[in-house]
Amino acid sequence: MSVVEPGPAATNLFTRVQNILLKPNAEWDVIAGETATPQSLFIPYAVALAAIPAVASFIGMQVFGIGAFGFSYHPPLIGSLINAIVSYVLSLVGVFVMALIFDALAPSFGSEKSQIQALKVAVYSSTAGWIAGIVTIVPMLAIIAVIGSIYGLYIMWLGLPKLMKTPEDKKVGYFVVSLVVAIVVFIIIGAISGAVRGAAMMGGAGAMHVGSVGGPTGTVNVNGNSIDLGKLTAAANQAAASAQAAQNGKAAPAIDPEKLKALLPETIAGMPRTEVSSSSVGAAGGASNVEAVYSNDTNRITVTVTDLAAMQGFAAMAGAMNVNSSHETATGYDRVSTVNGRMTTEEWNRESKNGKFGVVVANRFSVEASGTASSIDDLKNAVAAVGPDRLEGMAHS
Repeated sequence: MSVVEPGPAATNLFTRVQNILLKPNAEWDVIAGETATPQSLFIPYAVALAAIPAVASFIGMQVFGIGAFGFSYHPPLIGSLINAIVSYVLSLVGVFVMALIFDALAPSFGSEKSQIQALKVAVYSSTAGWIAGIVTIVPMLAIIAVIGSIYGLYIMWLGLPKLMKTPEDKKVGYFVVSLVVAIVVFIIIGAISGAVRGAAMMGGAGAMHVGSVGGPTGTVNVNGNSIDLGKLTAAANQAAASAQAAQNGKAAPAIDPEKLKALLPETIAGMPRTEVSSSSVGAAGGASNVEAVYSNDTNRITVTVTDLAAMQGFAAMAGAMNVNSSHETATGYDRVSTVNGRMTTEEWNRESKNGKFGVVVANRFSVEASGTASSIDDLKNAVAAVGPDRLEGMAHS
């Protein structure tokens, strides 16, 4: 893995922008091998580029105003400034949330979890939209910025599977589900931004309360999947509440890894537990994870229990989309389904006797068993042995 060479920040930024826009496929290969930190991705790259549409919009409102058909309204200077600042901050928040979505959904589509790689995808695929935002300096041309955002989706399509190491047959599903969840998140962000914009433009002052985001009801069918729009809206509100709690430092903490360890059985399918490990992250509600290995001379099963406390609202949105898919081959199958209200993933290769079985519990816990076994039933029984119902109880305690 290479390290980004030091150099003038402006030069490096300009080169990266030029390459990701003009030759994105090759540039993603370079980006995939770079070491990075959240700070290095945001400063100066995201911080500088996200300011382009915010500043352009601020100038456009003051110079040209807002209106059509001969009518023009010039909003107050302070109101426009507040609007620009809020839009700028929420743009950066949106990038961070997109990265969380990519990382959280990765295991469900055979991809590798990596917060840094997910953040790279979110930051660099936003480049086209940020650069195109310069046209908002003339408000009536703002629609052109949409073209930049669409091109950004193409850049994302190229980069997501490369950086998250997604299997070829799962690229479409991973991209589509991530995109749908991201759209719902940005609807929430747009609602918050709109509420602030309305108050600021009218010169209002005082405290602002962001309530529930309204939405449609009924169902819609997408590729054979029936999506309950009411549940999706409720899940979106839950995600907004989770994000607001995290921002205020009031997010419910992840379960102590030691408590999760207690759920791991001593034996599975007649195999003793030979290894056990744990980890946790405390930021923004955080996450905790435990992993155990069970093995004998012929088989080896790894059981992983993860508490994504900070992501439970977004997991709820994924569950509300009622994703169901099935793919059969001559040697095995893979499926994604919803069983008893829980998203379930299942893969099995009959020849190699290798596979995995996972379930999402209470929209925050992920329990997965993977490896070589006598049958898929051993993996299912391993997940059952952890006790999804006990995890459900922990979520509500």
